[in-house]
Amino acid sequence: MAAQAVGKKQISAATEETVAAEVELLAQRLVRQATSIYRTAHSEQDGKDQEIILDLEVEGVRCLLVRFQPQPNHAAAALSPREQEIARMVAKGYPNKTIASALKISSWTVCTHLRRIFAKLGVGSRAAMVARLLEESSTMSRTKPHNPRRAAQDESQG
Repeated sequence: MAAQAVGKKQISAATEETVAAEVELLAQRLVRQATSIYRTAHSEQDGKDQEIILDLEVEGVRCLLVRFQPQPNHAAAALSPREQEIARMVAKGYPNKTIASALKISSWTVCTHLRRIFAKLGVGSRAAMVARLLEESSTMSRTKPHNPRRAAQDESQG
């Protein structure tokens, strides 16, 4: 009885090792193929807004992994006035509790606004949000026509 249990454990261990080795080989093959396809697709992209990272057929099903490049939309303009206000306060370095207190809302509401801002801007952190907004504001200021009257008003207010 004890010999049978030991024998089953040895077979089980050998089977696990075999399965693990097969999975590792498949993963290595997948990585090589994905890298090859990615290089080919990336070199052929030439300004398209997407990259084909992986294109293979598994059991008769075509699997396609595509990375879309974000379109330069002016996401800051898509923010609601409250989201813009929260984004400005984050850029000034205020923590959520301070923002909540100043705006007379809960810190949970601040978190909800931040999640929505992150989603609209396509970022994942406060720092990335501020960087994106600064990037967009510098882009917008370069594309706006110069208005001397507006510039004089801004200087007198600042």
